[in-house]
Amino acid sequence: MTLLALAVAGRGIVDPSTPVVHADDEGFLRGRAAFETTRVYAGRPFRLERHLERLEESAERLGLTVPPRLDQLAAGAIRAAGSVDAFLRLYVTPGREGSGEPEALALVGTLPPDLEDMRARGIALASVPLGIDPPYLLGGVKSTSYAVNMVAVEEAKRRGADDAVFVARDTIVLEGPTTNVWWRSGEKLHTPALELGVLAGVTRQVIAETAPTLGYQIEAGTYRLDDLLAADEAFTSSSVREVMPVVEVDGTRIGDGTPGAAAGALQQALRALT
Repeated sequence: MTLLALAVAGRGIVDPSTPVVHADDEGFLRGRAAFETTRVYAGRPFRLERHLERLEESAERLGLTVPPRLDQLAAGAIRAAGSVDAFLRLYVTPGREGSGEPEALALVGTLPPDLEDMRARGIALASVPLGIDPPYLLGGVKSTSYAVNMVAVEEAKRRGADDAVFVARDTIVLEGPTTNVWWRSGEKLHTPALELGVLAGVTRQVIAETAPTLGYQIEAGTYRLDDLLAADEAFTSSSVREVMPVVEVDGTRIGDGTPGAAAGALQQALRALT
């Protein structure tokens, strides 16, 4: 990832190489900070308003105050980056310990270069146990406490997969470290319910809105890993990766082991919306 532009609340656009977070900021010290990520298409962010709403929701759960005019902060960073396809990430931290002055950052960076290659071949997932009963305390909150998520990705790669899927006790399927998880059985699309504590992904919502127009039914519920393994096809959804086909989970081929029709149709529909 290359950082293209950086904006800081109260300071505006700064050089991306400039240090902007203090060592005693609670976001750094304790991981108590909220963030959002969305795609930028030719200089235009996708569903930014919903991402800002979700940032407010996460901040409230974490006891953070969100500085005003984050939409303007985001717009400034995007303008500085130019009319590019990229990602926008917004951060809100409590600020320096004991200061009571929250900090906000907006950064624009380049997309992973291998996204379309991954989409063409499909990805493999490895299940990683969380060892909890859902929902967990910060379920659905997008915080910067991502150590478990990143360790899960490394564990998946160690096992020869591309990404992870979290499972709770009794192998209940939850979500990926940075994605929502879906699978198709016949004409029905299944995804773990929000009541389990999974993130209410913006792309997840787009799929829920779009799938019925393509002839698919949506069912959100509590499912076990065996349900996913028996699916006709599977995919993940996220702002950066969009709709990403899954062709293997824990070494078991999903469907015929190639990217499925629903994933392809939903990816096309998502791009049409953008």
